[in-house]
Amino acid sequence: MTYTKRDARQRQIATLRVMPLAQRIAETKTLWQQLTTLPVWRSARTIATTISGDFEVDTSGVIAAAQQAGKSVLVPRTLPHRQLAFLPFTTMNALVRSKFGILEPPYDPALVNNQPDLMIVPGLAYTQQSRSRLGFGGGYYDRFLTHFVGTTVALALSVQIRPEDDWPRDTFDVPLQHIITTKH
Repeated sequence: MTYTKRDARQRQIATLRVMPLAQRIAETKTLWQQLTTLPVWRSARTIATTISGDFEVDTSGVIAAAQQAGKSVLVPRTLPHRQLAFLPFTTMNALVRSKFGILEPPYDPALVNNQPDLMIVPGLAYTQQSRSRLGFGGGYYDRFLTHFVGTTVALALSVQIRPEDDWPRDTFDVPLQHIITTKH
């Protein structure tokens, strides 16, 4: 059955919200471990990731591992016209809450780096075979990824993997290069 993207998003958010916390924590730690063993992780000097929300894959471990490995960490800032700018992450205290309720760095055009070596792309659901992604609905990442030349990776909890798309794909949807999951 195919849902509208809006319905698919609502269903997926509901599924993520009821995922047992212990399972989410265990799977997240496994995802972090898998990510940090990838050759693309080891060779990357700059890593872009989000500051995760309450029902998303926790990115704090990604940030900590990158910093411990001496990598630069970039996090997104939303801009007008559904654009993103990636800026250096320093501390959680340096972030500000956006109109969407997410934590972002203050905007400084002199610090923008939109070409990280590795980008951890957020999403609600993914398919392994087509590497498609159901995003949050703003189109920010698809617009950005159209011109991105680095490597893209998603970290997907078991409840985020679908055997095939159960949402419509649009021509502007950008498939990811890698999806790491605990579901086999």
